[in-house]
Amino acid sequence: MVSIKSEREIELMREAGRILARVHEELEKALKPGMSTLDVDKLGEHIIRSFGCIPSFKNYNGYPASICVSVNDEVVHGIPNKHRILREGDIVSLDAGVIYKGYHSDAARTHGIGEISPEAQKLIDVTKQSFFEGIKFAKAGNHLNDISTAIQTYAESFGYGVVRDLVGHGIGSHLHEDPEVPNFSQKRKGILLRPGMTLAIEPMINAGRYDVAWMDDDWTVVTDDGSLSAHYENTILITEGEPEILSLV
Repeated sequence: MVSIKSEREIELMREAGRILARVHEELEKALKPGMSTLDVDKLGEHIIRSFGCIPSFKNYNGYPASICVSVNDEVVHGIPNKHRILREGDIVSLDAGVIYKGYHSDAARTHGIGEISPEAQKLIDVTKQSFFEGIKFAKAGNHLNDISTAIQTYAESFGYGVVRDLVGHGIGSHLHEDPEVPNFSQKRKGILLRPGMTLAIEPMINAGRYDVAWMDDDWTVVTDDGSLSAHYENTILITEGEPEILSLV
């Protein structure tokens, strides 16, 4: 069942999204070679709590941290570690969520550490743009698969692999709600989009094939071929007109 949010719920989610956008801005400023991924997580949790929010991810289904920090060939759900040091030329995906007065916002960004290769920058840029290509279709009266198809078409036009094993999701008073939001085309149209729906749309794009594998920690997802991966996500609201991005200031 896909929930339609009330005006009160939408206002709470707007504030959650505004705060999460600030969290990402502060984390981006802090990133530098020599930091450990645990340093990133500790800073992220501190920032989230400084706004009076709760980290969505901490202890969610047993996940041990507040920020998913995924480096290079890690697609998502990288577990922060004091021994994992960010180095010049790495790319790092930061996935974070906040709970504000009972409502979630979820967003991810991929950043370069210091100077990165043109190929890595292109992957980051295309992944981000694939989100914006998708939400061109995030309008009342369209179907969910219109978003998915647009993301896949754009990313694959650059020869990239669109991850199949992980998808976006509805969001609200729970971190994960119906519907699932694939980044690749489905045979079915999917649900009809209606004003008041809130979705976390999150392209996960690999420089190589789309195949992924899970590491022994049962959380960290990596590219099967060792290629780089990037992740870009925002929480959005379906309106009577253009979609509203709640986690972008």
